[in-house]
Amino acid sequence: LIFIMHLQEFVTVLVRDPRIQKEDSWHSYIDYEIFIHTNSICFTRKTSCVRRRYREFVWLRQRLQSNAVLIQLPELPSKTPFFNMNNPNHVDHRRQGLQEFLEKILQDALLLSDSRLHLFLQTQLSPEDMEACVSGQTKYSVADAILSFASLNRRFPIEDEERKKGKNDADSDSESSSSGLGPSDDSISCGCKASPASEEP
Repeated sequence: LIFIMHLQEFVTVLVRDPRIQKEDSWHSYIDYEIFIHTNSICFTRKTSCVRRRYREFVWLRQRLQSNAVLIQLPELPSKTPFFNMNNPNHVDHRRQGLQEFLEKILQDALLLSDSRLHLFLQTQLSPEDMEACVSGQTKYSVADAILSFASLNRRFPIEDEERKKGKNDADSDSESSSSGLGPSDDSISCGCKASPASEEP
């Protein structure tokens, strides 16, 4: 007898750890850590961790909507002029809204087939770079970008000491960042530190 076990596919998404980031001396914004854990064959990586800001969620929703015209996408938490990034209740309300938005999107097979969603969730590429990658204007493919980010992102804090002693292994990893795959390995760690926000005006 042959027993075939069908494992239930799952995608767990957490939006957490809001942090205030300074853009310049006058402007600040909040970004959020997006953690993905899945066994779905739709995903190149089964776990990932990136940081995104509200403006990038808005971009993602617009792009997904333009590619899936017949689907009514869930709403993002509203952008209110009274939003105060120093008010924990405001920040947590937005965080919950962003998580609910992603949870609903990840239940839709058509939306899951959009490469922009995967680049948004599993790389730190800017919206411009995600668009270029999806439209074939980059040397790297969507899967390349995701796997490259994984290799940059895999260090654990204990390895920082190793890096200070000899930069050889860091140099071998940083080759992919020179191909335009987003920030260098120094600005990304497995602790999901914030990445530079230079991609936005």
